Amino acid sequence: MKPNTSSRQPKRANNERRPSRLRNKPKRPRGPTKIILFNKPYNVLTQFTGEPGDKTLSDFVPVKDVYPAGRLDKDSEGLLVLTNDGVLQARLTQPKSKQPKTYWVQVEGAPSEEELEQLRRGVTLKDGPTLPAGVEVMESPEVWERIPPIRERKNIPTTWLAITLKEGRNRQVRRMTAHIGYPTLRLIRYKMADWTVSDLAPGEWKEVKIDAS
Repeated sequence: MKPNTSSRQPKRANNERRPSRLRNKPKRPRGPTKIILFNKPYNVLTQFTGEPGDKTLSDFVPVKDVYPAGRLDKDSEGLLVLTNDGVLQARLTQPKSKQPKTYWVQVEGAPSEEELEQLRRGVTLKDGPTLPAGVEVMESPEVWERIPPIRERKNIPTTWLAITLKEGRNRQVRRMTAHIGYPTLRLIRYKMADWTVSDLAPGEWKEVKIDAS
């Protein structure tokens, strides 16, 4: 007598054998790890394609098979890390890694210490409370001219802040400074992990070598 096989489950296709969380697990590159540091100019998209007339990464970075680790808004400037290493990319961007990123931020007005303390403790935005941030007033940095320049009002001073975050929500820095009443006029990502943008002019890039193990 043949065994009853009607209750047997059909075999899964090859791409169904592992749970989705394992199929989507970040992967190391098959070849050498590539890490590109790029100083993104204002008005450039952090992607390699765009609509006609858009400036994209393909206008500046000729390296193949690298992708941004995180994003910078079109109207923000500074350090962008590109890599072909999915594990490194995840380490730099996933919230659980809490990888610090430092921004130089020019705001309209002169926030008080009490107001800056709100950012240090964390503020509640529409998408929930932010993590505590490092926030310090800094001297005006010696940086490149932005093209076009920011619009300053002669009767209102501006202040530069160094803001360090361990998370990366959409337009988070701008929303944080607006929350305490000081709009961001200019935003430069200066540092990410151990890398800075200090020796790169806008539009310049360089390849770096690290042990990504």
